Order: sequence, then C-alpha cells, then structure tokens
Amino acid sequence: MKHVKTAGEAVNAANLKPGSRIYCAGNAATPQLLLKQLVADESIREVEMLGVLLLGDIDALFSESVCERITHRVIFNSHHSRQAVNRDWAQYQLMHLSDIPRQLRESIRPDTVLLSVSGPDKAGNYSLGATVEGLKSAVQSAKARGGLVIAERNARMPFILGGMVHEKDIDYLIDSDYPLPESPVKHPDERSRRIGEIIAGLYLQDGCTLQYGIGEVPEAVTDAIIARGLKDLGIHTELFADAMRKLIDEGIVTNRYTRNNASTATLFLSKNQDGYDWMHFNCSIQSRTSTYTNDVRNIARQPLMVAVNSAIGVDLHGNIWADSLQARHIYSGVGGQADFLRGAYLSEGGKPIIALKSTTEKGIPKVLDRCPEGITTTAIAADPVIIVTEHGAFDPRGLSLVEHAVGIAHLADPDTRDFLLKYIYDSEVFHNPTEALRGGAPKGFTPYEAI
Repeated sequence: MKHVKTAGEAVNAANLKPGSRIYCAGNAATPQLLLKQLVADESIREVEMLGVLLLGDIDALFSESVCERITHRVIFNSHHSRQAVNRDWAQYQLMHLSDIPRQLRESIRPDTVLLSVSGPDKAGNYSLGATVEGLKSAVQSAKARGGLVIAERNARMPFILGGMVHEKDIDYLIDSDYPLPESPVKHPDERSRRIGEIIAGLYLQDGCTLQYGIGEVPEAVTDAIIARGLKDLGIHTELFADAMRKLIDEGIVTNRYTRNNASTATLFLSKNQDGYDWMHFNCSIQSRTSTYTNDVRNIARQPLMVAVNSAIGVDLHGNIWADSLQARHIYSGVGGQADFLRGAYLSEGGKPIIALKSTTEKGIPKVLDRCPEGITTTAIAADPVIIVTEHGAFDPRGLSLVEHAVGIAHLADPDTRDFLLKYIYDSEVFHNPTEALRGGAPKGFTPYEAI
C-alpha cells in the first residue's frame, strides 16, 4: 500500500487508462476527494464508472462536459445524477441491491475501485465505513484482474464493524477530512403520522424485525412504536438511519430473536456528525454485504419480518413503481425494495408493506387506474404486498382482481376515490364489483378510523 499526499498521485490517466471500469463507493461513503480529482484531470478519458447513490460535493462529476469523457452507469440516482440520467448524458443500470455483488464478480468485473475507509485496526483491517453493498466483490474483481484499489481515509468516517478490506488489498491510501453527507430528518406531518399509527397498530408486535429507510413515514413509524410500548424488536435492513438509532437508544431494539444478534445493514446515513460518531466501534450495529442483508432467504429467516418501503405510485391492480416517474424518467433506482417485499412475505408472520401518501405535496394522485405505460415495477399485482396510505391499509391476500381494485381505490384521497370507484362500477372489464363490498366494507381494506 502506498500512502500518498495528493489525490493526483493515485487518480490519473496513467492509472485510469482508456477502457478502465471503475466501481465507486456511494451514499455517505462517497470518496469526494478522489472524485474531484477525477473531474479535474481532463486527461482521464474513455472510462466507465458505476456506483450507488453518490452523495456529497460532487455536482461537477455529472456535468455534461465530464459525461463526455466518463461513461456513468448509475445504479441508483441521487439528486446529483438525476439530470444526467434523464438528459441522456449518463446510463441507468437496472439492478437489485441484492444482485450487485454477483454482477460485479460475474458480469461487470471492475478493474478499479474507489473507496472511503476508516482505520486500520490492529490486524490491518480497514472498515468500509458507511457503505458496504458490493464493495468487497468489487475489490476481489479488481485484484483478480491486476487492477487498483484506491482508498480515501476520511477522519470523520466511523469504523463500523463488519465490512472490512485488508491493507494488503489497498494500492493507494490518501487522508482527507471533510463533512460526511447528511440526511436531514423531517418531522412527520399529519398524513405521515396516520400512516405510522396504521402500521404500528395493525402489523407490529413485540419481537418483530424491522426494515425501513429515511423520511417522514419511518420517523412516524418509530414514534408510533415508542408510543405503543413495543419491546424486543430487531433490525435487519439495507439502510440504517437515525430513526432506528432512536429505537436502540430507547432500549426497544434488542435483537433478542434475530439471526444477527445486532442491528444489521449494508448502508448507513445520519442527519449529522453526531450520528456517525455514535456508529464508531458501536457493537450494537453491524455492516454486511448486500448479498447478506438483501438476500431473500436471509430476510425470510428473520422472525416476524416487517418491511416498510415507499413508492411513487400504485395502480388498481396492485402494481407498484418506485424508481421512475414515467417509463424512462428515472427518479431513483430499483434498490432493494423487491428483495425485502418478497423476503418479508416469506418470513413466518412477516409483513411486506408499501407506505405512501395518497397524493403528492402538490395534490397529484399517487393511486391511479393503471401504472404509466412501460414503467418499471418493483412489485407486480401478484405480489401480496400490503399498501398503506393515510386513509387506511389494504391487504390483497386471497382477493381477486376486482377486489384489489375496489380496496385500493379506498386508499386514495376522497375525490380520486370517488372517481376510481365510478370508473370501476361503470367499466365492463371488472367482474361484479358489488361483490367486493359484501358486508358493507371493501374486502381487505381497513380504514384509519378503525385502528
């Protein structure tokens, strides 16, 4: 390992020759100093770079001029890459989070890896910090091909136990010290609060295992868990954020029944440096590769697995989409949603849940007659996914297509609900919709007022 003083000693045209394929750490572990050098050195050309949700001070990385010499293959969009992907300056790489390590080994085979690390420990191991996902497979691929591993050791990166790379596998190491990307916590509004109460009231119990991400709904679910006095919960997730830290600090999460004996994730984000400092050598959390955290079989092994994810929209059949606004207008990425929805359903007593507000902040409905033509779906109508909005919850298990339609329509805001129900009852394609209301309430639907 060569300890260098400047990024240019490692990131240069001699090391990154035309045809090089780079895999880059993302999320809070995005190596910003290395990427800024990649932008600054205009002699680096005709290379490819892949990564998941690159964050930080990296806007220039996805500028049109840089995209002319670097082919970006974006696995999960951030606000930095969204314009490049949707203006055809960069490519969108469809990939489940669980499948990234395997594709890196078998199909993509990078020859250069850019990392952020912390450490080393006494055995020469460097922590991969706040992002693990496919990085270990990327390092293995690069070393097998005689490639390079370039690591940036940020003084503010926590040493998170679990995902490691040994010093013998690092070719270049450079020190840095700058703030890690932060994820501001928004206080739940009334609609999110209702969603959180529905999920906690209907689907959570002592001893269950949790997966959810960042945002108002996870915060609301956390608040509802605390209010209900639940205990002995576990965490098996792809993304660990401040809402879950709150449950550990409150003593609610003990991982008494999980297979991991620690709160396990492959990605970590916090609202501030205090949160990252809390993660440093904290044995209550553990990082693992996404082949472990997102493997459907491992998720299914967790007791009473409850996976709560968000979506951009849902249609009357139960198709769910989360990465796109239109067929080729990419907002985020496939990520690990399908992994957890299917794994939670296979868990004994588990619940796969999609939680979304019934409309956008501008009042645009999210519950539609049908999904946009050609859009990528993260769950299809046959997936038995529970859908929750502020108006109630719909459980599709055991129900027909028309019963799906009537129940899902009741998740919409009142005006949209009435429009959709009229469409269903006036349509010739839905068989006997009145049957879905036998007994007065839609089959599978529980209104918020009944919680």
